[in-house]
Amino acid sequence: MKSFCDNEFEKYKTEVEERWKDTKAYSEYTSKTKGYSNDKWNNLNEMMNDIIEKFTTAMKNNEKVYSSNVQNLVKVLQNHISENYYLCTNEILAGLGKMYVLDDRFKKNIDKHELGTAEYISKAIEIYCNK
Repeated sequence: MKSFCDNEFEKYKTEVEERWKDTKAYSEYTSKTKGYSNDKWNNLNEMMNDIIEKFTTAMKNNEKVYSSNVQNLVKVLQNHISENYYLCTNEILAGLGKMYVLDDRFKKNIDKHELGTAEYISKAIEIYCNK
């Protein structure tokens, strides 16, 4: 399952550039990803889907968002972003967590895994970033 398909990525590319082009994170993102092949992008998408699926499994198993397992998954998510795109500080991560539920595009795509997953991840991120 893909969180975002390629045509959606291209559709939102202009919006991303307009909103964040003057940030350090965006500059790092463009520098780090400029040489990524289609295979690399597909691999990263699969890795992200695997992370989301682990959150989904935890949610289905009624694990609390503050459990050590779920909080570790937040760290895995943060590391994935930092290693492959840009330094994902707690401040940036907190913003992403909010965007996962406030931006219907993110919420819809994350909730493809299971309804409620976006809210679950968002709450877990909020707890993680407020430690």
